Amino acid sequence: MVQQVLYRALVSSKWLAESVRANQIGPSLRVLDASWYAPGERNALQEFRDKHIPGASFFDIEECKDKSSPYELMLPSEAHFADYVGHLGISNDTHVVVYDGDDLGSFYAPRAWWMFRVFGHRTVSVLNGGFKNWVKEGHPVTSEISRPEPAVFKATLDKSLLKNYADMVENIESKRFQVVDSRSEGRYRGTEPEPGREGLEPGHIPGSLNMPFFNFLTEAGFEKSPEEIRNMFQEKKVDLSKPLIATCRKGVTACHIALAAYLCGKPDVAIYDGSWSEWFRRAPPEKKVSEWKRNKA
Repeated sequence: MVQQVLYRALVSSKWLAESVRANQIGPSLRVLDASWYAPGERNALQEFRDKHIPGASFFDIEECKDKSSPYELMLPSEAHFADYVGHLGISNDTHVVVYDGDDLGSFYAPRAWWMFRVFGHRTVSVLNGGFKNWVKEGHPVTSEISRPEPAVFKATLDKSLLKNYADMVENIESKRFQVVDSRSEGRYRGTEPEPGREGLEPGHIPGSLNMPFFNFLTEAGFEKSPEEIRNMFQEKKVDLSKPLIATCRKGVTACHIALAAYLCGKPDVAIYDGSWSEWFRRAPPEKKVSEWKRNKA
């Protein structure tokens, strides 16, 4: 693995609170709330309007996606992403900090972090502990909506960080990449149902390993230390010196795998954007491993 200086993937609430206090939120530092919740659970946009980090903007992952795709949250085009984040006041010189309000501490923020990285933007960080711990630590919140001055952002897709269905089919034969699935063990094995869209059965891609994303977080909602994370990869016999693809259901929690590896000095984990949602619908039956039908029999 080539050693390189990596931009900090995490910032603390203390650091960000000092930046807010010093009025540094602006063209050089933007904060994004990337929360998303299943319909009927919580309303991410309304919660943002009610309470958010001062100066933050709402990053709507339902707007910043490929709306023509039959799959849920596929990446938008370079032009779409550039236009969307440009309207949030983000240029190629902006340090972007992303967070979300999930009870786990972090859920969708790593997806936003990866989206910036896959479009060539390296100065992006996740707020460690998320909004949950920002509030718990007593840092300021507001309902005031900021109106950032639009900026010019040039997006350049880094294809090395993105895998599609054809890549995954080829990898079944070549085994060039290790594949790690970030869903729960039950969904991976096929003993628990998949949430969301009807017709999507649980199971996994042949040859993939299982590392549930929430295991990378402490009970309080912070990322575990690089040493702990490295041990987790070692226990699963994942070699961080070799190529790695992360997958999940729709390309969201897979980004926790990419973030965890990044914290261990590995910045090149690719995401299978269609993940299990696409694989289940396109792969032949013999290319899907699951205990689901056996359990239903």
